[in-house]
Amino acid sequence: MQHHYKQWNRNAPLGLICIGAGLSLVTHAAALKNQGRSFWVWALLGTIGLVIVNSGVAIFGDSVKHRALYEVEIEKHVMG
Repeated sequence: MQHHYKQWNRNAPLGLICIGAGLSLVTHAAALKNQGRSFWVWALLGTIGLVIVNSGVAIFGDSVKHRALYEVEIEKHVMG
């Protein structure tokens, strides 16, 4: 039971941080594109940002799974 709680407690904030950081990189890359910077600069930065966003979504999704499993374990424990 503690395993699922620890996984949720660690992964939820990590996923949210990754989503925010990735979105910041993507918007920065868009600003660089609008400034007329080199294609490779904004394309690489934007791609890295999208990878981080998708990783954050996956990490956060895993935390939701662990929270649900934690809640199921609590329910089993309470119900006997």
